[in-house]
Amino acid sequence: MGEWFKKAIDQIKNLWAKWSLTQKIILGVICLAAIIGIIALFSISSAPTLVPVIDAPIKNEEFRNRIVTRINEENVKVTVSPTGVVMVNDEETARRMRAVLVREDLVPAGISPWELFDRESWTIDAQTKNVQLQRALTQMVSDHIKSIADIDSTHVVITFPKDTLFAADRDPVTASVIITPKIGSDITANRKKVEGIQKLLKFAVAGLQDENITIADNDGNVLNDFSGLAEFDRLENIKKGTALIRSLETQYRAGILRALQQTYTIDRVRDLNVKIDMDLSKKAVDLEEYYPVTIKPRTPGGTYDDSEIVPSITLSENTSSTTYKGTNVTPEGPSGAEGQTSPQFRDMTSGYGEVTQETKTTNQVVNKKTSQEERIPSPDRVTVSVNIDGVWKIKYDEKGKPVITNGAMEREYAPLTPAQISSVQGLIQGAIGYSPARGDSVVVTNIQFDRDKEFAQADAEYFKAQNIRLAIIIGLALLALTIIAIIVVRAISKEIDRRRRLQEEERARREQAERDRILMAAEGEAEVPLSAEEQARMSLYENIANMAKDHPDGVAQLIRTWLLEE
Repeated sequence: MGEWFKKAIDQIKNLWAKWSLTQKIILGVICLAAIIGIIALFSISSAPTLVPVIDAPIKNEEFRNRIVTRINEENVKVTVSPTGVVMVNDEETARRMRAVLVREDLVPAGISPWELFDRESWTIDAQTKNVQLQRALTQMVSDHIKSIADIDSTHVVITFPKDTLFAADRDPVTASVIITPKIGSDITANRKKVEGIQKLLKFAVAGLQDENITIADNDGNVLNDFSGLAEFDRLENIKKGTALIRSLETQYRAGILRALQQTYTIDRVRDLNVKIDMDLSKKAVDLEEYYPVTIKPRTPGGTYDDSEIVPSITLSENTSSTTYKGTNVTPEGPSGAEGQTSPQFRDMTSGYGEVTQETKTTNQVVNKKTSQEERIPSPDRVTVSVNIDGVWKIKYDEKGKPVITNGAMEREYAPLTPAQISSVQGLIQGAIGYSPARGDSVVVTNIQFDRDKEFAQADAEYFKAQNIRLAIIIGLALLALTIIAIIVVRAISKEIDRRRRLQEEERARREQAERDRILMAAEGEAEVPLSAEEQARMSLYENIANMAKDHPDGVAQLIRTWLLEE
């Protein structure tokens, strides 16, 4: 085997050596194309296969977007093909999404969600095909119901009637579904989800009616007996209506309270109550209105109204007249029989008579308008009550200081004026759409709020501020006294320094005089030789004496510096 591989490799080398450059390039291109084709084949085969949720394409883009949005709400990745088919990743997800779309009425009209029987075989007879169809339909419905997130398992039984000659003699299609809810699911109490299962069955099985569908849980409780939920629905509607009334009351209260607090401050407007009486039942009203006929409308842009309006116009008129002149004859009955005319009228048989009759019939027509409307619930009566506090003002004396009584500031109360109460009533009436015809009521009162704690806190802050002010004044006074004391001490110190300087100058002057006297006395005697140190000291004394005479201030400053250094 190894020899064969060796020979094959040698032959390939020989062929490769014999080939020209062009042949080698062509072989390389063919190999590269084969590698790319294999990679593309593996990529396509490894890509996930998408499953259509609804087999038929959805041309209506708005409806398709609604379907895609609803599927995205279930955290499912959805893809729309270029032809408009909505697809997901696997069949199980597709079945679950079909159930959701059927429950939410998102299946387009004329489109069946399940096109299961596209292939036919001529080897299967009609009866077998019908049985297979029924089994496949039952299994598919069961799979779709089981794919709902709230259901753990399900059992579906669909009964198909036999064909009869007359449709009236045919038994109805029936369906029985038993579901086992998942733990924590609310499907047994959620009417909308149960109705979704019922709609799914009606979509799947032709001829299936609501009254022939039975949906029960694993305990045997019938879930689609919606007639028994009428009282529950009524309570739910009452609950929703009550929430609507509360929301409307909150909206009115927030708007009115915000407007009043901006004018009278938050602290003065605290109590605001809004009560709305509303009939939550729907009413269908037939209206028939009659109104005058406009002969000529008003001229546009005219300075006055030149229109012609009449109550009615004549549609038709009929007039008739009857005139009779002649002898008044009273019938006496048949010949040969005595008449029944009374004696008092019998003498009037030869009287002369005249009859005149006129009849006039006029048909008038007016404008008539007939309409039907369904009135939604609206407020029947709105009641608003609000309490606004007045203003407390502090009393001041002639000096502009608050009047203090028993350790507290005196205050006087200023209530709301009638004009202010009237303006508040007008503001509230405008906010609620006040209507006397429906019995609306707006009550504005002025009741004092309890402000004892607030006043006590304000008084405490006032007295605290006064104490702080007094402490600041005392501190400033002490500071001023300290500064004055420092200035006085400094002046006294300067005066002491000046006197000390004068004393030192006087002592220096006396010492210099004593030295001069000694020198003069020594000049008269024999000259005594002085040492070098004494000569230097004498020379220094002379220089100091001369400097003191010429610059007394400088010498005094120099002496003061020496004293400070010592």
